[in-house]
Amino acid sequence: MNSSAQSSSGSPATPPAPSTKPSTPLWKLLAPLAVAIVVAFIPTPEGLAPHAWYFFAIFLGCVVGLILEPLPGAVVGLIGVTLVALLSPWVLFSPAQLAADGFNAANQAFSWAVSGFTNSTVWLIFGAFMFALGYEKTGLGRRISLWLVKTMGKRTLTLGYAVMIADGILAPFTPSNTARSGGTIYPVIRNLPPLYDSLPNDPSMKRMGSFLMWTALASTCVTSSLFLTALAPNLLAIALTESATGIQINWGQWFMAVAPVGILLLLLVPLLSYWLCAPEVKAGHEISDWAGEELTKLGALTRNEIVLIIMVVSALLLWIFASDIISASLVGLIVICGMLLTGIVSWSDILDNRAAWNTFVWFATLVALAGGLSQVGFVTWFGNVVGGQISHFDPLMAMVALVVIFYLLHYFFASVTAHVTALLPVILAAASGIAGLDMEMFILLLLPTLGFMGILTPYGTGPSPVYYGSGYLPSAMFWKLGAIFGLLFLVVWLAVGLPWLLLIH
Repeated sequence: MNSSAQSSSGSPATPPAPSTKPSTPLWKLLAPLAVAIVVAFIPTPEGLAPHAWYFFAIFLGCVVGLILEPLPGAVVGLIGVTLVALLSPWVLFSPAQLAADGFNAANQAFSWAVSGFTNSTVWLIFGAFMFALGYEKTGLGRRISLWLVKTMGKRTLTLGYAVMIADGILAPFTPSNTARSGGTIYPVIRNLPPLYDSLPNDPSMKRMGSFLMWTALASTCVTSSLFLTALAPNLLAIALTESATGIQINWGQWFMAVAPVGILLLLLVPLLSYWLCAPEVKAGHEISDWAGEELTKLGALTRNEIVLIIMVVSALLLWIFASDIISASLVGLIVICGMLLTGIVSWSDILDNRAAWNTFVWFATLVALAGGLSQVGFVTWFGNVVGGQISHFDPLMAMVALVVIFYLLHYFFASVTAHVTALLPVILAAASGIAGLDMEMFILLLLPTLGFMGILTPYGTGPSPVYYGSGYLPSAMFWKLGAIFGLLFLVVWLAVGLPWLLLIH
């Protein structure tokens, strides 16, 4: 489990032995193609141009591919944009565009296909992955976690708060919660329960392990919503939203919208876990002593750790206070350059960070595909259709209903990215068709649920399988706690977050 967590953080992994993993079932490979073909042959709905319907058919096939994962998500996205560009005279451009003087379909199609790679949000995602690489290379992330455990680990409840605080410190600079929680937090806390004879897949797991693992997972779901840069799909959602609506949401706006609920839930999570997943061991010195020994092995803060602290704090201040002066994505590139110049990371380290490059290609292609839905007119058409059906709803009630639907449908997704790609354009289109609905406020109400919803299932977000597979959270316990915390997160978000948005907006 430790090795899988480490590889998810983007560190160079030892080349695997010849895989014994069974080959992908043929039906999974054929299902996306079959869906695209079937949808394409359905008569074009009234009011929609044929090329827009064909584009939607390919887009839907890609979504099925992202859900079933017969191939890596980046490959699915790359195939999708390539296919659209190849078939652009029939799926990307209208007859009027093709007939226009000087219109070069081939060049325009290629420009569209690579448009996602110039998207500023995609580059911000990449930059944040490099921040996480810096944490790993310097050992700063592990040091922070161990220091908190040493300081707060003598009581089980305060140990839970130490785990939460460690995640919160790392979250603004780590867009992969798998890397943050599964790759940094989990390798530290997995060593703690055995110190009190709390063993995985054993009745003794409740002595300490179940509480710690659930607190860690629930905490990272909250921090994933609290900070825009704490979850890569947050950034993808922002890019897709801007493409579909033209509305831009920056780091500071996001944080201000979520802060009251996010901070409240972070304060509640360890305590609720302590009550609902009650540890039998309430206090002891073994964990604190172990963390102290590990910190002694690390020694004093290194020069690279100090330089990295200065860089990430400076980046955070620029993201919050200087968004009108300097692009958040450019701040990320500046930090990358700084880490390279100071030797915190090497160019080889960046080239070897397969998780970062994979995410870069994946999200760039998804941004292009989702933007294409707006470009061909599908989003406008769908918004008018759905809006006409629910136009009699009160705008505020319509917002709440759409948020609840968006949130609960995550039970059907094993990836927050797939959830965003499949449902966000549809939900935004539906909202845009409702008279009197404030789209900017709706976006700020909808998008932060992406982190919260990860708590629902053992497959709901990246770190979930890590903690589910730890042996401390058996299936029945996980589903029960997931339902309780998932409902709590949603209720608190709507009961506190919505009035707060109405107040500040």
